[in-house]
Amino acid sequence: MKEFEIFDVLIVEDNPLDAELMIRALRKSNIANPLHVVEDGAEALDFIFARGRYLNRSGVKPPRVVLLDIKLPKLSGLEVLKAIKGNESTKNIPVVMVTSSREDPDTQAAYLLGANSYVVKPVESAAFINTMGSLGLYWLIVNQPAE
Repeated sequence: MKEFEIFDVLIVEDNPLDAELMIRALRKSNIANPLHVVEDGAEALDFIFARGRYLNRSGVKPPRVVLLDIKLPKLSGLEVLKAIKGNESTKNIPVVMVTSSREDPDTQAAYLLGANSYVVKPVESAAFINTMGSLGLYWLIVNQPAE
């Protein structure tokens, strides 16, 4: 049996209310992993690739899962997804698109670029909290990641 390891969760969300709801939902589901929130696509890539203000992450394991909005400042979620999945060292990081977009082109583009899941944010906050809690439990506890 492997020793228990702590893995980061990266939340890429420019809406502070949605980010706070995600954090609350994950904590309510007893997810104790470190949660990191970034507000734009460029900062997300800096975090993942340990550059810029996240240079001190060099050598740290990548996030266990990335919860990624599509509509972001600087770089879109699809651009971030393309960069993650197009890099040999990060292509196995599970990326869950968490977005309000139900548009078919967004869904198709996300899956073509390698998204592991696509979840539309429920409008009602209790449903949103339940959805995020279930996502956290699945990706952090149930899912067996590639080594």
